[in-house]
Amino acid sequence: MILASASPVSVTLSVLAACSYAWPALRADRLSPAAARGWVAWAWFLHGAVLAWGLLLPPAHFGFAPALSMTAWIVAAVYAIESQIYPQLQTRWALSAVGAVAVVLACIFPGTALPGTASIWLPTHLAFGVASYGLFGTAVVHAWLMGRAETRIRQAADPHSGLPLLTLERLTYRFVGAGFVLLTATLVMGYVFGDVVYGTGHAWHWDHKTVFSLLSWITFAILLLGRARFGWRGKRAVAVLYTGSVLLLLGYVGSRFVLEVLLGRSA
Repeated sequence: MILASASPVSVTLSVLAACSYAWPALRADRLSPAAARGWVAWAWFLHGAVLAWGLLLPPAHFGFAPALSMTAWIVAAVYAIESQIYPQLQTRWALSAVGAVAVVLACIFPGTALPGTASIWLPTHLAFGVASYGLFGTAVVHAWLMGRAETRIRQAADPHSGLPLLTLERLTYRFVGAGFVLLTATLVMGYVFGDVVYGTGHAWHWDHKTVFSLLSWITFAILLLGRARFGWRGKRAVAVLYTGSVLLLLGYVGSRFVLEVLLGRSA
């Protein structure tokens, strides 16, 4: 918990980051686009500082909440890049709210210390896993925007507001493909090099995290195959994407939440 694990510097940075995220989320209708972008950029910088403080300074901590926090940080980074290419993106307030919640959660539940027997490859393994979370999270955001775009079309709303439906669909499944590659690399590294990555006694074994992660990998593989072979689109493809994302979330975040919060264990 926070009183046992978080340092005063980490708490201070977390409060500043959460407040910086919350301000544009709460005043979305009153801030100019330039001011909102500035607040989000500042919040993202503070958010990164919080993550770096927790991961780079010994003893490094990691868990379900830091994983969610890093996922939100990656999604915000992708959004920042995309918004320069597609100014029509209109999710800044929602991502700010998610970022604020993620920072607060990671402050309250900073995770447990990484095993001292782990090798230098553990950060790479974790980076691949969290990056896949971030890419799939970005795909989910785009899928949600696709749903909004479809509703706007059915209601004959302004066709020039937001990104075109086909552009959103193309971006969504590009992120799915990239996330699938990183998820595959994460699973292969855990299976082939488990002892090297985590240290003796931490080789691959069939637990909840492994089962849910493999189920999510199979689901995403079916989605990509279905789109490539059978041209899956629309609600069917989005439903499969949501299913795979929930399974992936249950894989690491869900299992660690049960261990850290409900059972009070570190492993």
